[in-house]
Amino acid sequence: MPDLFSPARAGRDEAAYSAKDIEVLEGLEPVRRRPGMYIGGTDDAALHHLAAEILDNAMDEAVAGHASFIEVTLEPGNVLSVRDNGRGIPVDPHPKFKNLSALEVILTTLHSGGKFGGKVYATSGGLHGVGSSVVNALSEFLEVEVARERVLWKQRYERGKPKAKLRNGGAVQNRRGTFIRFKPDPEIFGELRFNPARLYRLCRSKAYLYRGVQIRWACDPALLKGHPDTPAEAVLHFPGGLRDSLQAELGDSALVLKEPWAGEGDLTGGAGRVEWAVAWLEGGEGFLHSYCNTVPTPLGGTHETGFRAALLKGLRAWGEHRGNRRAAIITAEDVQASLAGKLSLFMRDPHFQGQTKEKLTSSEASRLVESALRDRFDHWLGGDPAQADNLLAYVIERAEERLRRREARDTPRKSATRRLRLPGKLADCTRENAAETEIFLVEGDSAGGSAKQARSRETQAVLPLRGKILNVASASADKLRQNQELKDLIEALGCGVGERFDRSKLRYGRVIIMTDADVDGAHIASLLMTFFYRELPELVRHGHLYLAQPPLYRLTQGAKTVYAMDDADRERQMKQSFKPGAKIEVSRFKGLGEMPPAILRDTTMDPARRTLLKVVAPPEERAQTNQLVESLMGRKPELRFQFIQERARTVEEVDV
Repeated sequence: MPDLFSPARAGRDEAAYSAKDIEVLEGLEPVRRRPGMYIGGTDDAALHHLAAEILDNAMDEAVAGHASFIEVTLEPGNVLSVRDNGRGIPVDPHPKFKNLSALEVILTTLHSGGKFGGKVYATSGGLHGVGSSVVNALSEFLEVEVARERVLWKQRYERGKPKAKLRNGGAVQNRRGTFIRFKPDPEIFGELRFNPARLYRLCRSKAYLYRGVQIRWACDPALLKGHPDTPAEAVLHFPGGLRDSLQAELGDSALVLKEPWAGEGDLTGGAGRVEWAVAWLEGGEGFLHSYCNTVPTPLGGTHETGFRAALLKGLRAWGEHRGNRRAAIITAEDVQASLAGKLSLFMRDPHFQGQTKEKLTSSEASRLVESALRDRFDHWLGGDPAQADNLLAYVIERAEERLRRREARDTPRKSATRRLRLPGKLADCTRENAAETEIFLVEGDSAGGSAKQARSRETQAVLPLRGKILNVASASADKLRQNQELKDLIEALGCGVGERFDRSKLRYGRVIIMTDADVDGAHIASLLMTFFYRELPELVRHGHLYLAQPPLYRLTQGAKTVYAMDDADRERQMKQSFKPGAKIEVSRFKGLGEMPPAILRDTTMDPARRTLLKVVAPPEERAQTNQLVESLMGRKPELRFQFIQERARTVEEVDV
């Protein structure tokens, strides 16, 4: 082992490391040596970060009220230009660097700019004073033109260094603002090129974020090969702001509420303002796109924390106001589960995580955003109680799903590699295309026997169930898991429940409840519908659940036979379908099991002649549906008693 502490060795090491080895990087050289420290790397995202930095500067002029339009042009040769009609970068000598103009200081000196003190810009996206100088440092060339006080000033830079002093380009009459044209340096970015579609989306998102600006996009048509959805020219201006942005992104997606909740408001103490647009999706993944001073924050941050807190507390308070105790179980996760939203915050001196500004870390942003949104959310909920109840019911459903998933994780699972086990009583169909098949759920073996004889073996499956199944609305989770009838039903459907639910694995296109056409049959159908609504709501939501309509009566006169669904239909048929005065033979079916298979097929199972009722649960009526299911099928008998009392006067006596 070498002796590191020997005087002779120490002398040699110290002599080899001296002042001449201390390197001082001046100007913009640190940026070119370590670009990753300033723009996150040298990949495609970093390349487009250069465009965002220059566009952000122009947007700051617009947000400050000094610019009304911005022009963004992509030229051949990977050259991008951005022009605004703002005040223009100052060109007078800088007081600290008297031999340099303020423009040259901004473009060649790190941590320089007009956005530190808050006097020039109340809110801005550029905060560290490195944006323009970093773009200059990493560009093969950068050209700048500034029109101020009817005079045009010009200067050119190459790899961060000025090629000449700022020069007077002559008088201009109808022009003001800043024009920057640059080409990213191939020595830094290699063969990477600007993506027209990505730049166009960037411009569009900026126009959405500030409704007062007009962004004029232009791209050389030769660069648009492979980008059919990107226009060569476009004027981007959205008076509706984030509402327009959200509606454009959602398209025809099914929503829980009829339209998004959108608005804007000032932060307390004049600290800035916030704008938002939010909707809840009936299906699919949600998202929350947030911004601070028009800068995207894909990693979220404190403004998103305040946003979620306002929604959660508002919904819980609404539930308490409406006497809905289930509202206490909801969490921020449930509120945001299928939320699609846009959030834009403008505030003074925000703090971000790193120069790429992907996450807002300003601690006060959470409090400011929550305060600004909470009152407005409460007012919005109170302004339309039916809509508010519907949203609350939807979020409670998400909470109950979350709790079911947690229970499932806590319950020992069977091996995922086991073979599919189909219930022994299931008479399956032979066709493999699930969309073309259907399964009939029938009451008891007797009805199952008739249905199996009446079915089409190719497309129709039959699963007999034993009597009245468990009422899942009033049963505990343990009872539900232990119920064999429901286990068989879930196994037959194949799509699983809870976190294991996968609609793509549903083995049948239609699930048809087929019960006797009497009170007991209606009760069994109600129990089954309750099961699907509570445990497999996606099947109801996507239109997979149906009710068969078997006849209750057969009416015969001579050679003519017709069928009636109920008492009222019987009376109507007797008057309309037969000759008056002649004797009509009326027979009442005791149940599906007593019905000849041929009649069951012709009246109830044959797709060409049958009548099916689709079971639907309209999203806009979610609160009413939940209340009805809870009243009729829940654990509180007093709610059923109240329901009967309120409707007793509407019941008519009939002879049976």
